[in-house]
Amino acid sequence: MPDTAIELHQVEKSYGEKKVVDGLSFHVDTGECFGLLGPNSAGKTTTLRMLLGIAAPDAARSISAASRYPAARVARARVGVVPQFDNLDPDFTVRENLLVFGRYFGLSGAQCRAMVPSLLEFARLESKADARVSELSGGMKRRLTLARARQRSGRADHGRADHRTRPAGAAPDLGAVAFAARTRQDDSLLTTHFMEEAERLCDRLCVIEEGRKIAEGAPRALIESEIGCDVIEIFGPDPLALRDELAPLAQRTEISGETLFCYVNDAEPVHARLKQRSDLRYLHRPANLEDVFLRLTGREMQD
Repeated sequence: MPDTAIELHQVEKSYGEKKVVDGLSFHVDTGECFGLLGPNSAGKTTTLRMLLGIAAPDAARSISAASRYPAARVARARVGVVPQFDNLDPDFTVRENLLVFGRYFGLSGAQCRAMVPSLLEFARLESKADARVSELSGGMKRRLTLARARQRSGRADHGRADHRTRPAGAAPDLGAVAFAARTRQDDSLLTTHFMEEAERLCDRLCVIEEGRKIAEGAPRALIESEIGCDVIEIFGPDPLALRDELAPLAQRTEISGETLFCYVNDAEPVHARLKQRSDLRYLHRPANLEDVFLRLTGREMQD
């Protein structure tokens, strides 16, 4: 059985009269990438602040992450954070950003210098080591921020990062907060607004809304259990009327904005009806994590 690296059990946190985290429980195993997903104001940031020892829970049967170390401040020096927006030092080169940042968190100059080659390889920035941050593309800056977060773990054997092509129109950053505790493996907690990213990267994930857990499991298992069929996205002028027309042909329908989502085991009857409508555009695809999020929360994930 894997060791537990991060754990919350029945954690609560309020600000004034508003309960931000309400009986939240989940755990992250050693070496696991765990996703924490939810709409804006769901309680994600507050949960991370409690895990890092920045905010204290009002109540908890147990909570351990940064707090498993004797002092939260010392523990935070062992945690690599990738913020949503890059905060690299523009006056330094790529190499200097890594060298200076490492010293902030207790690594010696020799340790920092020894780690730089592997961190540059991890970020695929070997040819940009002496370039200033202003000379980097958005994707390069994001990779440097990731490498800098890995530096906090004090390990030099990072390998190479997997930087696949992002979806068309997606921002050049992860839109994520990830942190890796100092263990023999990296334990990562990821929050993101990109469902494709969470589906690809996370071993398991937890969806929260209004501070409460509403689903937890492996991405593919959640897709199968919550959706379990194909999806037809239909774009047209009157989704409400279209829903009334197509609902008898689908297992379930959802409306988000101007889009009607039809969940179907047999797509042919819906296809036949849509072919008669020249005013509609539609896409037939497998179900994904975005569909799960829409079904659970009633809304699409927003930045």
